[in-house]
This record gives sequence, structure tokens and C-alpha cells, in this order.
Amino acid sequence: MALLRQKRFHPARVLALSFLVAIVSGSIVLLLPVCTVSGKISFIDALFTATSAVCVTGLIVVDTATYFTRLGQAVILILIQLGGLGIMTFSTFILLAAGRRISIQDRILVQESFMPSAPRDFRAVIRNIFLMTAIIELAGTALLFLRFYPRFGPLEALFISLFHAIAAFCNAGFSTFSDNLQGFTGDILINLTIIFLIILGGLGFLVIQECFYFLKIFRKKRFHFSLHSKIVLSVTVGLIISAFLLLLFLEWTHGFNQLDWKEKILASLFQAVTPRTAGFNTVDLRQLQLASIFLLIGLMFVGASPGSTGGGIKTATLGVIGAFIRSKLMARERVNLFYRTLPEECLMRSFTLFFLALAWIALASFLLFLAQPGAMMREVFFEVFSAFGTVGLSLGLTPELTPWGKLIIIFTMYFGRIGPLTMLAIFSRTRPVGQFEYVEEAVMIG
Repeated sequence: MALLRQKRFHPARVLALSFLVAIVSGSIVLLLPVCTVSGKISFIDALFTATSAVCVTGLIVVDTATYFTRLGQAVILILIQLGGLGIMTFSTFILLAAGRRISIQDRILVQESFMPSAPRDFRAVIRNIFLMTAIIELAGTALLFLRFYPRFGPLEALFISLFHAIAAFCNAGFSTFSDNLQGFTGDILINLTIIFLIILGGLGFLVIQECFYFLKIFRKKRFHFSLHSKIVLSVTVGLIISAFLLLLFLEWTHGFNQLDWKEKILASLFQAVTPRTAGFNTVDLRQLQLASIFLLIGLMFVGASPGSTGGGIKTATLGVIGAFIRSKLMARERVNLFYRTLPEECLMRSFTLFFLALAWIALASFLLFLAQPGAMMREVFFEVFSAFGTVGLSLGLTPELTPWGKLIIIFTMYFGRIGPLTMLAIFSRTRPVGQFEYVEEAVMIG
């Protein structure tokens, strides 16, 4: 915490450093012989696994189910929880629990992760984040335990249920099953539980809190959603419904042709939700046709919502860009959404984020083509989009990655979790060089 007391405090740098420290620490712990069945793991594989866990991705170069011991899996689970909520949020919660005073720097760091503006009651916000997380994850654990208990026994079922509940809520695609969740394609309880955990984790804590208020769980009075929540909820629902219908149409007689009609519906719904940064799968994605793969790539690029446990450019960014395009088509000077006018700064941040994300994906894909000369184009693009969106889905390329390929994906997962705007802020000037303007001149476009 000493870094937070320095004069030249920079929230973006501290956030990025906190994730980096967690990744390195996790890598060192995973190198311990007690964490692996064979008693050994290469440093690059330990680093890849720790990065994937802290960045809540789920891409794996070794089988989590068979390569790691229960202790190793527990370490991965802790890294997922730390990465999902944020290291600085945990640090702040510990200070609150110890009765320590929370500094302005601590407040800024947590606000950067979860809130668009400064909260009135900071302590209440932190408590609510941990309370909501505990309630949701324990509820998910209990539901999954009902299904796993008859098959695995009490202790084993409890660990498996807790592991998948935390991984799903934190939008990390890690599983204690070698085939992920493909063995439960037609299980309604497991599918719906994981789906709801993924959606809740991807909404963001501010939106979840407003949903609780709306349902009159925390207080009984009329409540109006903020513009942020309206955008997030509308885009989220729109993406899930449209992706579900498209997958159902595209794969009914193709990738899902071996399933009965109930399983086809469940598989379509699950695969419509999971690319939004979760990474679980109940079917073999390599059996899907190219149109469906393209759809999944688009969903992975959008990702979750601001202030959530997921990555991607975020649903709010897509909503703002969509509103901007609509305003131009309707010849409006200002960009309006839900009877509110969006500020120019919001538009600039959205487009900057969009193009920085595309630029990084293009660079990472180019480098991965060089590192993996025998890989198919769709495998490379799918892998990079999955890493950037901190999703965890793969078409089978991850275990075949060369050391250089692993490093490229490691950096992409880190970049995707930290966020392009945060990375830009790290290397940007803290003070403007000078305040002056040049003469305007038009340029031909199109």
C-alpha cells in the first residue's frame, strides 16, 4: 500500500501493478510441487495459468482437472476470485474490516473499477459488493450442490459446486471437468444456474445493486434506473436474445443435430450467454459452422459490462456507439439515449476504446500467425478475441501454443482485463504540454 501514498499517485498504474503482482505471485505458488499431480510444471505454463485465472479468462494450456491437485485448483480458484473483484477492492475491504481509515487514493482505485462516479457512502458500497458476491456465489453453490452431491459425495460435490459457482460469477471459464460442461448439455439445473451466474457477474455491481433496489429488496420505494443501467440491461438482453435465436437457427440441423429439441434450446441459450466473457461450453465448438463462430467472435469482442468481472469493449460502449450512429442517420446534432444527452467525452472514450481494442487484436493476431504458422485463420482469430475479451473459449489452439504464442496470449489477456483505456492512461502524460489551438481545415472522408 506504500505505493498509494506516493506523491505522484496514478490510479491506472496502481491498478495495473496490482494485477501484475497477483499474476506473478500466483505463478510462483503454482510452481510448488504440491500444486500439481506430477509435482512439476514449467514456468511459462504456470504464468499462463495464473494470468488466465487473475484475468478471469479460462484459457488453459494444461488440463485443470487432471494436471493440478485439489490444492492447485484451490489456488486457481482464489486467483479467480481476486481477479474478478479486483485486488484493490479486497485490500480496501480488509482495511474496512480492521477499522482502518480509507484514503482518497483507495476510494479512487475502487471507483475506477466499479463505479462511474464517486459514491455518497463509500463504506456501504464496498460492503454491498462483498455481500452481493457472497449471496450470489453461495446461492449458486447450493443449487449446483443439489446436482453434484448424488454423483460425487458431500466434500467433493461441495468443492466442485463452489469452484464452478465462483468461476461462473467471475466470468472465468475454468472447470474441474476435462470436457468443461459438455457432460451436462441437457441438465436444466446446471445450465440455468451457470447462465444466471454468468449474466449477474457480467452486469456489473452497480447494475446488480440497482436491480435489487428495483425489486425492493434493500428498500421499499419507487426507484428509477440510471442511464448506465438502462444501457447495460437493454444491450445485454438484446444480445442474449438475438444470439440465442441465431444459434438455434444456424445449428439446429448442424452442430446440434445429435441433440433432442430440449437440449438444442438449452445449448443455444448457453452458448449465447457464455461468449460474453465466461468461457464455459456445453457443446464442442469445433462442430459449429463458420457463421456461428463469427457470431461468437462478435459476442466475445463486446464482452460484459463496465464495473463487472468480465472483459471486452463492454455493452455500454456498444450502446453509445450505436446511439451515435443512429443520431447521425437521423441528422441530429446531439446524441440522445433514453431521454438523456450523452456528453462528448463519453463518445470520445467509446470510440477510442473501440479502435484501441481492434488495433491490439490486429497486432496480436499478426504476431500469433508468426508464432503458430500451422494454425488455421479461424483458430487464431478466435483465440485472440477470446483472450482479449477474457472469455476462455477456444477451438483447440491453446494446448498447441508455442512459448512465443503463449506469451502473446498472456499479454492479450492482461491487456483485455486491465482495459485499453487504462493502458493508454498509464503511458499518457499526466499534464498537458500547452493550451493552444490550430486553424481548422476539412478533410475528404469516404
